[in-house]
Amino acid sequence: MADKLPLASDEHVLEPANLRDLNEPLIDHAEGQLFLTQAFNIIVEEVLCKGTDVKQKVCQWKEPEELAELLDLELREGGEGQQKLLQRVRDVAKYSIKTSHPRFFNQQFAGVDYHALAGRFLTETLNTNLFTYEVAPVFVLMEMEVLRGLRQLVGWTEGDGIFCPGGSTSNIYAMNLARYQLFPEVKSQGLYGLPRLAIFSSPESHYSVKKGAALLGIGTDNVIMVKVDDGESKLCSLSVCFFQGAVPFLVSCTSGTTVQGAFDPLDRIADVCDKHKLWMHVDAAWGGSVLFSKQHRHLMKGADRANSVAWNPHKMLVAGLQCSALLLKDTTNLLKRCHSANATYLFQQDKFYDVNLDIGDKSVQCSRKVDCLKLWLMWKAVGSTVPGQQNMKICSCRYLVEQMKKRDGFHLLREPEFVNVCFWFIPPSLRGKEGNADYQDRLAKVAPTIKERMMKQGTMMVGYQPLGNKVNFFRVIVFSPLVSQKDLDFFLNEIERLGDDL
Repeated sequence: MADKLPLASDEHVLEPANLRDLNEPLIDHAEGQLFLTQAFNIIVEEVLCKGTDVKQKVCQWKEPEELAELLDLELREGGEGQQKLLQRVRDVAKYSIKTSHPRFFNQQFAGVDYHALAGRFLTETLNTNLFTYEVAPVFVLMEMEVLRGLRQLVGWTEGDGIFCPGGSTSNIYAMNLARYQLFPEVKSQGLYGLPRLAIFSSPESHYSVKKGAALLGIGTDNVIMVKVDDGESKLCSLSVCFFQGAVPFLVSCTSGTTVQGAFDPLDRIADVCDKHKLWMHVDAAWGGSVLFSKQHRHLMKGADRANSVAWNPHKMLVAGLQCSALLLKDTTNLLKRCHSANATYLFQQDKFYDVNLDIGDKSVQCSRKVDCLKLWLMWKAVGSTVPGQQNMKICSCRYLVEQMKKRDGFHLLREPEFVNVCFWFIPPSLRGKEGNADYQDRLAKVAPTIKERMMKQGTMMVGYQPLGNKVNFFRVIVFSPLVSQKDLDFFLNEIERLGDDL
């Protein structure tokens, strides 16, 4: 008889008498599927029925201590019965924010697409990992096709790409790829032999640009914020002088800024990048979906000249969190060369199929969720109706702006370029007081107070923020397919109701 194999600790080995009969499954499928069916019914009722009904609240606000007690969050040694667990499911749904509610205007994700939702359910149930063809044959091919379709909208007939866990990660990928292309030795030797590097971006670019610079060792001080003015590009003048001895290597443009929804002039920036051989990245996480619209795709004119584009279909396209793509013009397998570690237990080169279908080495992750199915299924369902949806959303935004101009107290920061409407609400007590010394301080308190009132009453949600020297203002995002003209009228009336006495 062979010697006993050495174990890390024999004292933890269970005796055969303590083992359950291995001829029986450890899971009771009938019981589990009954629970799942009942839980699904609760989800449909609480989230998809009540959560999209304007007669219901957007949120059931509770203070943290009260909410923790209501949910009974403590994890204990003993388990709970099915009925108790179903109540847990109901409570989670009840006290969560209803982001599909027509009066949820708070973020750049909202609404629901039922085809995409079906894809999300299926993805979670199949529970596979998108790194090799052998464990995800359907999704490897599907991701390649969805990325091809998105690249085609950008204007590229070939290229590469990958789905990432969010737009921030896509932006950081682009920085890493741009640096690797210029200095491939960084992968093996690190930062030691590199010169000081610089990134150009705009003051309203996403915060992930600086976060990526910090993460990659470039340094946030080396993210140079510039504006492309109406005259000669400041970007051009800075790029040729090697700012404080740094080597510029990437320009991060934005198509649809987070706050104001502004679009950088991509063609003009591309001229500078071409001249000075800089990697041009377009953060179109928010605005990329205008490429589906013949009427509005001009906002991203010049995107085809970029090296990379980040695009979040979970935003404007309502594909559901998370669905974020990084698209590349590159055809030299740069993604894989930059990120591969050649793990032999996953990416064996003597497999019985084309090993180029093992796409996991393109990613900095190992485990990677399937994010393409929700978009693929939705795209299959709606097809050419997507441009019509995009145009309707922008028309809804224009309706809201027209109505604001007809009412006292609503003051726009600027005419919206996209579906972001930024405005101040001026209560009657502050109207005509713009010259007072304390006017800005008092105005800064209006939006937070109205926000608190709407959330505690649960009537709607809308975000606010300061920007530069501008005090707190509201940013309403109009893009959910569930929003009607009545909801926009309600929004204006509710702002007035909650703020008139301030």
